[in-house]
Amino acid sequence: MLKKIRVDDLRLGMHIHEFCGSWMEHPFWRENFILNNADDVHRIAESGISEVWIDVSKGVDVLASVPATSVAEIEDKVSEALIAAAGQGRPPTQVPMAEEVKRAARVCAKSHDAVVSMFQEARMGKAIDADAAGEMVDEISSSVMRNPGALISLARLKDADNYTYMHSVAVCALMVALSRQLGLDESETRTAGMAGLLHDLGKALTPNEILNKPGKLTDEEFVVMKQHPVEGHRLLAEAQAVGDVILDVCLHHHEKMDGSGYPDRRSGEEISIFARMGAVCDVYDAITSNRPYKSGWDPAESIRKMAEWSKGHFDERVFQAFVRSIGIYPVGSFIRLESGRLGVVTEQTAKSLLTPMVKVFFSTRSQTHIKPEIVDLGRPGTVDRIVSREDPAKWGIKDVDHYWMA
Repeated sequence: MLKKIRVDDLRLGMHIHEFCGSWMEHPFWRENFILNNADDVHRIAESGISEVWIDVSKGVDVLASVPATSVAEIEDKVSEALIAAAGQGRPPTQVPMAEEVKRAARVCAKSHDAVVSMFQEARMGKAIDADAAGEMVDEISSSVMRNPGALISLARLKDADNYTYMHSVAVCALMVALSRQLGLDESETRTAGMAGLLHDLGKALTPNEILNKPGKLTDEEFVVMKQHPVEGHRLLAEAQAVGDVILDVCLHHHEKMDGSGYPDRRSGEEISIFARMGAVCDVYDAITSNRPYKSGWDPAESIRKMAEWSKGHFDERVFQAFVRSIGIYPVGSFIRLESGRLGVVTEQTAKSLLTPMVKVFFSTRSQTHIKPEIVDLGRPGTVDRIVSREDPAKWGIKDVDHYWMA
């Protein structure tokens, strides 16, 4: 039996059936779960959601609440059990963006060189060195664990000449971040990262005049381009150095939920969860990056576009988890605040997808640059809020990424 209740009446042991409001407003990628963590109760209360649906046939009814002292005791026991189960205590706090970005830059450079070498070896018919690829995945994963925004955002800043190589690095990092959001274990997360790093290996055999063409492909050229998943799968299968998940992502990361993708026109449940993850990560990095034939879109604009495509193209729940992993306004998004100030998103905050940290540096009221200032929109007492995405060119602003990198 379903019952709508106020967030104030939530208790541990209740079964959350659905949040009342947009999925973007609450801090969970999933619904339909037992509320067994006191921190989750607080996160819901702070999210702005006022009501939820509970299923009393699967959990505690609101009328069956217990005295506050008993709730506190249960909360303590649950917290202790979670810490004990983790084995190593609570997860480490993420390091600040400014601290991680320099390390992430070194990881990006090293990974780029490794992918270039891997593609060259593939062109020469040599087997893929899975151990070397695994070492790169571990370094990328470590950076994402410390602060996902740093490496993911740096990898987005590729130019048209090195797109193919840095795209592999970026998708690896995005797959790791998405795996963490989905609650995959360490082994599954590493496999997902490896799949991201190797998903486009088949492009090593795509002619450069097609791969780097500064314009729209002809129908004949597109047929050749669409062979890269098949070629990559063949290269990896012949090497016998990777598992089925990586082979599957390589072959099926261009499939769509409505069956209109390629190479096998799979649809719905025919597409594995890892291939669905690969599809989301691949598209996001592709549309936010500068390509030989077009400039990349703003990160927030890209999320909006993908949301429009999500029903036919992506698994919607995977896409929602992806947004939670990088934000509705990812690092690098150029936005306007209610105060009339313009700025760039520098980091996500834990409170809400709608309240990142923003470096403001331009006033629309005075039509001039102002002293740069970091505004934490998630900080209690902050009254400013994001009202829109903006086009930097409209305001004569160039090199927006410089502001968050600095």
